[in-house]
Amino acid sequence: GKDGINNLINIYSVVTGLTTEETEQRFEGKGYGDFKLAVGEAVADALSPLQNEYARLIADKAYLEQIMREGAETASSIARKTMRKVYKKTGFVQL
Repeated sequence: GKDGINNLINIYSVVTGLTTEETEQRFEGKGYGDFKLAVGEAVADALSPLQNEYARLIADKAYLEQIMREGAETASSIARKTMRKVYKKTGFVQL
């Protein structure tokens, strides 16, 4: 049973920036349910900026299309260079 609580302590420590010792001290004498709830809230708080940024980006369709277009152009350029090398090494004539 200690592995589960150690895992939660590590998660809480990472998302709050507290050491494991500070985390243990903060929740000393409190129940497992209280700690588990605090871990969930701390994780949600830590993920909130990421969720907000994701929502902002996913709503900007023009930006996403621009990024996809630029990515496709870059990939196409790299693929053309690679295929030129392949043709040269295999002796195929490029038409």
